[in-house]
Amino acid sequence: MAKTFELETLKMRLNDAEFELLNLHQRIQRALRALILDGALGPGVKLPATRALATSLGVARDTVENAYVQLHRDGFIARQKGSGSYVSETVGTELRGAARKRMKLQDHKRSTMEPGAGLSRRGRMILDSGGTIDQQVIKAFATGLPETRTFPTDVWERLQRQALKDYRAQVLLHGDPQGAMPLRKAIAAYLNLERGAKAAPEQILVLSSTRQALFLCAQLLVDAGKPILMENPGYYGAKKAFESTEARVVPIDVDAQGIRTDLLRADRSGADCVYVTPSHQYPTGATLSLERRLELISWAAENGKWIIEDDYDSEFHYDGLPTACVQGLDKYQRTIYIGTFSKTLYPGLRMGYMVIPPELVSAFARARSIMDGHTPQILQLTLARFMEEGHYNAHVRAMRKLYAGRREILLEAIDRHLAGIVTALQPEGGMQVLCLLEDGWSEEKTIRQAASAGVLLPGLSRLYAGEEKRQGWLLGYASLTAYEIEAAMLRLANALKK
Repeated sequence: MAKTFELETLKMRLNDAEFELLNLHQRIQRALRALILDGALGPGVKLPATRALATSLGVARDTVENAYVQLHRDGFIARQKGSGSYVSETVGTELRGAARKRMKLQDHKRSTMEPGAGLSRRGRMILDSGGTIDQQVIKAFATGLPETRTFPTDVWERLQRQALKDYRAQVLLHGDPQGAMPLRKAIAAYLNLERGAKAAPEQILVLSSTRQALFLCAQLLVDAGKPILMENPGYYGAKKAFESTEARVVPIDVDAQGIRTDLLRADRSGADCVYVTPSHQYPTGATLSLERRLELISWAAENGKWIIEDDYDSEFHYDGLPTACVQGLDKYQRTIYIGTFSKTLYPGLRMGYMVIPPELVSAFARARSIMDGHTPQILQLTLARFMEEGHYNAHVRAMRKLYAGRREILLEAIDRHLAGIVTALQPEGGMQVLCLLEDGWSEEKTIRQAASAGVLLPGLSRLYAGEEKRQGWLLGYASLTAYEIEAAMLRLANALKK
């Protein structure tokens, strides 16, 4: 280690942002200490005399003296009368030894530690699952993304300012884990009128997302290692949410009328819950027939089971009116209803909700209080006004018309550009089109080819359980303009036909 003092290094450290708010003598003291700790000033290095350093730095001698006094008091330097000030030999030796040990330990850990080392069994399972990835930019043909570029942000901002002005400091405090009452009232009124639900504000739980709702259901209704029934094929996010709580997912096949209730009747797994998307089955688009809805309700009531109804995009039904939700038909109150504003408004809002049978409300609200407390109050109160003043219904109507047109544009583009490659199934609603690959085409290969052209093809086969998996894609279109749909489809066709 050099035994000379580098003045320029000290000057550079004095300008560090972390020291800018300190007094001058503190800046000098901290800068010298940092150089010693970093090893730039090694053991035994002689520091300049206080007068000489003060002159070099353009400061008063007392300023440097005060810095030296503090360094000596803390043991970083030794001061010898008539000789000068030196970096402490003891501190330097200890620092070097500690640094060597730390580097050896870090090298050893890097060479021996596997990803996820030190995690619990559940933690490793979650790590190995890969989690879920939400699309953060608009891209063809990502699923689940609504139109956001025409969202009425001016109206939203005005209502948010009003809410902040009216509620003032109240919105800065913690909120009710169950949700702000004005929003719960607005949600209940909307569901009862538009979805045929039977919901009271006291049954509403405002959450951050559908996945949070599913996670709570699994946590509170399914013991670790126990089964939960789920549609096959089904929503990937639901499967991941259930598996993260160590629930064992048991698939129940669907057909053109939705989940097969005969298989529910025949199930002997001992499951207490079934997860369904009856209004618009994900991913097939099938609507659960009324006969099967009533059969599902009877099965749950007779056997003491719970129905988890995910009504994720029923607002966007283009061919006639959507079927009333299962929760509104269930006079036995065995249905837990889940809805989201991520599809109807914008995903960055991070807000969804549940309608919970009365006997479960307290448990779910308390579990939510442990998980993350509550949803931001200002967003809840802004959304409540957005709904109360009719903006929500108006926005949904506008998007329903827009998405219906984009669906037709996508279907026409598929016919023109991908004939002989896929068969598109026209959905009655929703925000994506299911495409089944023709014989001889590989889902995995087409996804790679599309990626090379900058096109995202969400695969279909990963949504199946078991050996029998259909090959295809889900093409999201709601967030794309007509031009973007046509341009992306042309790039995709060219990539696949090379």
